[in-house]
Amino acid sequence: MANIRLSVSEAAKLFGVSQRTIRRALEDRHLEAITVQGRYKISFPSLLQWTNTKAAGRRKLATEGIGQYVDRWKVRDASPVKKSDLAGDLKAVGGK
Repeated sequence: MANIRLSVSEAAKLFGVSQRTIRRALEDRHLEAITVQGRYKISFPSLLQWTNTKAAGRRKLATEGIGQYVDRWKVRDASPVKKSDLAGDLKAVGGK
């Protein structure tokens, strides 16, 4: 699976925090990132983990970040799909 990487501004918008907050987290080594042509590219999984470490991060994600749009998308269950669930679906449609 490819590792999704975001710029500082993309991460700030997506997670509902300031760019300065993202840069502080990078300076404190709370986020994993690489630099490409002098700009940070932040690992999406590390952003998720960092956001979920504090209640304020979860709240901001839900109210100011991408979470504010979830109700509009009408997503019923955001939990990851298990391979065993997919196997049952494949059998139901005649797959192996």
